[in-house]
Amino acid sequence: MSEQNEVIGIIAGGGQFPLMVADSIRKQGHRVVAVAHHEETDPELAHKVDQIVWIRLGQLGQLIKALKKNGVQKALMAGTIAKRLMFKIKPDLKGLTLMSKIAIFHDDGILRSLAKELEKEGIFIVSAASYVPELLSPPGCLTRRKPTKKEKGDIEFGWRIAKELGKLDIGQCVVVRRGTVLALEAMEGTDETILRGGKLAREKAVVVKVSKPNQDLRFDIPSVGLNTVESMSKVKASVLALEAGKTLMFDKAEMIKFANRSGIAIVSEAG
Repeated sequence: MSEQNEVIGIIAGGGQFPLMVADSIRKQGHRVVAVAHHEETDPELAHKVDQIVWIRLGQLGQLIKALKKNGVQKALMAGTIAKRLMFKIKPDLKGLTLMSKIAIFHDDGILRSLAKELEKEGIFIVSAASYVPELLSPPGCLTRRKPTKKEKGDIEFGWRIAKELGKLDIGQCVVVRRGTVLALEAMEGTDETILRGGKLAREKAVVVKVSKPNQDLRFDIPSVGLNTVESMSKVKASVLALEAGKTLMFDKAEMIKFANRSGIAIVSEAG
């Protein structure tokens, strides 16, 4: 089968990303086979792909079977899996075997191990972003308002903290103000981190979201969207700093429009 007519697998989580990737892949002339997760993946995905198989989190054997049965040799991961489901996981035998090999259940460790298992079966994981490069954040200030000198200092400070946090594979987002760390992202996710840190700041918090050092862009790419700046607005946060080319921006136009209306500065800088 030529590269112009491949069968691409999507290991789909929640949110709009799997649907957007599926649309893009099919427009490029490829067939799409999705393995979707109950309680997470949008059922609308079924209308965007050529074949869909539903599994529960941890059913690695079923995932591999579905991809191989449909001739998938190249697959990608797209979408979110709520951390709460990690406590409800019911693995099959293949999934249980994989879990027994993982010492610490952090995102990168789990996903890298999954990718290695799939490679053993002849299925290679590629970056979802390669099919939708237009979603990656461009460099520069993306809003009318630019950060002040003090805010730039907080961006630099928060950036260093976020990179250290990433080394531990815990989270990708920090909230700071006046050189003080107010919140670090953990299991709750970015929006809750913003609300928690923003309430402590009372106003003018700076939110920094970056990729982890040596980030594997095949999975767990940092992402932001309209909901991100809406959360910031609720706590009167003032700046969102992103890593250029390594952050997915969903609803970019609406996001920037809302930020401009709310007086929020969005900057995208090289790592």
